[in-house]
Amino acid sequence: QGQLVESGGGLVQAGGSLRVSCAASGFTFGLYILAWFRQAPGKDRECVAAIRASGSTTYYSDSVKGRFIISRDNTANTVYLQMNGLKPDDSAVYYCAATRQTSGILFTTPHKYDSWGQGTQVTVSS
Repeated sequence: QGQLVESGGGLVQAGGSLRVSCAASGFTFGLYILAWFRQAPGKDRECVAAIRASGSTTYYSDSVKGRFIISRDNTANTVYLQMNGLKPDDSAVYYCAATRQTSGILFTTPHKYDSWGQGTQVTVSS
């Protein structure tokens, strides 16, 4: 298992934008699926976006589709989540996660991921 370190969270007004980053180390980044999950108090951890090892395919949850963009830089071992049009319901701790890509499936359930960051808080005020 490698190490993932998120950064870039914070407080933003509704309608604003924020970009969170996740720097990876300790594994061959270019062979791994990367995903962003979020968890609000009292709610289950939800996958909001995922990206294949090559970056060719992405997944977005319905709740963020059209507003969030996941991207990765395999030379910098970093995955990003650009969040636009933020809403108070987007407030949560955001985690990045990694799992080795072994098929064409983009996993969206937490138990499929074996490396996790410590999380970064995103708070959207109304």
